[in-house]
Amino acid sequence: MERLEPSQPFCPVRPSQLPLDPSKAGEWNRRKFLRASLILAAGTTFSGINAAPLPTPLLRSPLPGGKGSVARVGVGTWQTFDVGSDPARRAPLAEVLRVLAATGADVVDTSPMYGSSEAVLGDLGVETGLRSRLFLATKVWTSGATDGELQMQESLRLLRTDHVELMQIHNLVDWRVHLKTLRTWKESGRARLIGVTHFQSGAFGKIERILKSEALDFVQLPFSLEEPEAGNRILPLCADRGLGFLANRPFGGGEAFARVRGKPLPTELALDVGISSWAQFLLKWILGHAAVTCAIPGTGNPNHLLDNLGGARGVLPDAMQRERMQQIWRAA
Repeated sequence: MERLEPSQPFCPVRPSQLPLDPSKAGEWNRRKFLRASLILAAGTTFSGINAAPLPTPLLRSPLPGGKGSVARVGVGTWQTFDVGSDPARRAPLAEVLRVLAATGADVVDTSPMYGSSEAVLGDLGVETGLRSRLFLATKVWTSGATDGELQMQESLRLLRTDHVELMQIHNLVDWRVHLKTLRTWKESGRARLIGVTHFQSGAFGKIERILKSEALDFVQLPFSLEEPEAGNRILPLCADRGLGFLANRPFGGGEAFARVRGKPLPTELALDVGISSWAQFLLKWILGHAAVTCAIPGTGNPNHLLDNLGGARGVLPDAMQRERMQQIWRAA
């Protein structure tokens, strides 16, 4: 779970004003919900400066192989979507998917190791009618070819779909065996793209060797101001080889917010780069590296999602601004 506390107030419309089920909310209908979502996305405020009445479009990244594009900020589901069958806990997650789609974002990352997250995401994708607008990424996380195949089939069943946009080998578990299966799935259309993931910088050497020797589409690793190591080793390799990169733990697992709690945003960056919260500060630093395809902060809160998406709007920091942001972060 990335966001451990609310970001600074930023929007004129409260999430509670949005219906959890717009099709059953009386005066609310889907058109009003969409309008409210866009107002939320546009209504950022910093130091009394109001944003434009309509949001700028989300920045997008091309996918490997010319297979379309994705918004540069999405959603991770670790912990946040692991809510089981409880309707009250699922309701805000349905809202997250609606806001994601209403604002033009699309990437949602999950895994069999995330408890009930795949099942919750699959059910909500069908219930909201948004499956076709989502870029679903999941993983295989077991050993052995047979068990790997069965687990991936189960993921499709839980996600209530016949394919995923990205299938990844979670933490390189039995990667040589699963890579053969992933290539078969890609050929059959059950996975549009394939990749590998890890959560520790200690594995970066192994990741480098794999990326240099194997035909892959994506790699997913931690990358943030708290954990910047991938920027020195992996991201240049991704740029050279045309690989997509998903940045997980963009808020350092949530610890980043404790570091800046109560501290004001740097005014010059807020104005020059269009930053209205510390979440956007963190995300814009990540996305300022051109080799990052998408950052996937975990959230189950639609208001936090809208704030996060502000990191993929407008201007991104250049190299000098990113260095300044690192200096600010080190001093925080």
